[in-house]
Formats: sequence, C-alpha cells, structure tokens
Amino acid sequence: MPKVDPDHGPLVPMLLVLTLVTGVVDAVSYLELGHVFVANMTGNVVFLGFALAGAPGLSATASLAALAAFLLGALAGGHLVRHLPGHRGHLLTAAVAAQAVLVAAGTVLAAAVGHTSAPARYTLIGLLALAMGGQNAVVRALKVPDLTTTVLTMTLTALAADRTGPRRLASAAWMFAGALLGAALVLHANVPAALALALALLIAVAALTHRAARPVPAPAWTQRR
Repeated sequence: MPKVDPDHGPLVPMLLVLTLVTGVVDAVSYLELGHVFVANMTGNVVFLGFALAGAPGLSATASLAALAAFLLGALAGGHLVRHLPGHRGHLLTAAVAAQAVLVAAGTVLAAAVGHTSAPARYTLIGLLALAMGGQNAVVRALKVPDLTTTVLTMTLTALAADRTGPRRLASAAWMFAGALLGAALVLHANVPAALALALALLIAVAALTHRAARPVPAPAWTQRR
C-alpha cells in the first residue's frame, strides 16, 4: 500500500478499500445478477449496445436499470457533497455509512429471498448501483489523485505511459483482489456471503474515517481541495 500522504491522510487507504469493495460487488452483479455491472458503467453502456443488437445472455433492461440507479446514486452523492462542503472526513464518513445501509439491505434481501427471481434481482441491482453511484460522486469530490475506486482504464494508461505511480498500481491490485474475493465467495459460498464482505469493509471504512477525522481542530487532510 502507498505511504500515507500528508495531503490526504487516511483517505488513500480508505479509497483503496472502497476499490476492493467495487471488485466484490461487480463480481456479484456480473456473475449472479444477469451479466450486468453495478459500478463499472462503461461496461454497462457496452453491454446495452450488445443486448440491443441481440447478443445472447445480456439484458438491455438490466443494464438500463443499473445505469438509472447509478445516476440516482450519483445525484444523491452530489447533493451530499454540496451539503458537507468543508470537511472531507465527514463527507466520506456520511457517504460510506449511507452506502453501507444500501448494501446491508441487499445482503438481507439476498439471504431472505434469494436473487434468482426478477423482482429480487432488479432490487439488488438497484440497491448496489445506487450505492456505487453515491460512492463515485463523493470520491470525485475528494480529489485524491489516481484513486477513482471504480475506473481503471486511465489509471492503467497513466501507469504505463508515465512509468510511475505506486498508487496507480495499488488501485489496480485492490480492484483485482476484490473481484477475486467476490467471485470466490459467489462461486464457492453464496451471494449473501460476498455482500456481507462488502458490508463489513464499508463499516470499517466509515468507522476508521470517522475516528481519524474526529480531532479538533480538524486535521489538515480534511480540508477540501
């Protein structure tokens, strides 16, 4: 993991954990919810085109549902950014706490009624995409370089083109680890187990960020960039 950045404090390791969460939830959605992503919207746009062209195994409805829920989550995240403008620690804590509530609801749903029926599947897609849309909006506002938590294309391009950046490499590695863990849990355990892992990670991020941001006066890293 990259060294602690004095400009961003614990935000760097916290965003790496959120990158891990991204890999986990996209493993769940792609493998079990109908070949759809809840965090990677580039993939959903491509899948939507494939589905409309008649490609088998893809659902235009599922892709549209994920896109719509993600945009609603991003809208809510933007609203939160505007209402917590001066403290990055409080912003991340509030955003991840809300995200944890949505993932918790998805975990309970998957455990109680499963995920194979259309109502349950689309509800899970909506809850998870809503959570990831909010995460993206808030992470964008935090302005920590090279840590988007969901999109790796430009990160990998910069890593190769500039031939520098341990944070970029760490971002790719944590996304890979999340996808690996999520897929292993889905394939060898069940969907609730994978979502429970994502939930535990979100709770840890919210708790640790809250604790780090608690001192008064506020640490320098909490100031908006």
